[in-house]
Amino acid sequence: MRHRKDGRQFGRNTSHRRAMFRNLAANLVLHERITTTEAKAKELRRVADGLITKAKRLGDVAHTAHDQLSDADKARRLHVARQLGGFLPRWGVNADGDKKDLVEKVMVELSQRFKERPGGYTRIIKLGPRKGDGAQMTVIEFVDAPAVGEGYAETGPEEAEVEAAAPAEADEEASEG
Repeated sequence: MRHRKDGRQFGRNTSHRRAMFRNLAANLVLHERITTTEAKAKELRRVADGLITKAKRLGDVAHTAHDQLSDADKARRLHVARQLGGFLPRWGVNADGDKKDLVEKVMVELSQRFKERPGGYTRIIKLGPRKGDGAQMTVIEFVDAPAVGEGYAETGPEEAEVEAAAPAEADEEASEG
């Protein structure tokens, strides 16, 4: 029985599972939106939220220039950076080939962005089954990013109304003549 056993195993040993989530978390931090299976996304949500919460606990220390910090604040910042660096790889390379410091991005950018949010920094959007094996695919992204397909929702109904109105006008013109 699995009573009080937390998390999924994914048919992998501990080191493989840790490496998988390390890579998924790094890609989520770097790209802010990734596509993966539903089960992996649900577990990744726990990991990503934990990383951001850890960085948020620093408060304004994360955003202050290093030379302006007291020795105690420098030690706190270093401690959190080492904790995050123990899980996240230090550098990530985006699609443009630019190197990004992932630990700094979590500590400075993401912690500042979610400063007022008490938790729940990610959203999971279901995409449907994968063609090869039928696994439920999802997009996991940070909540302040626009949702997948959100830009299309505004133009969709308007186009439908225009198309519906066009045949009605044609019918009126035909009945008049």
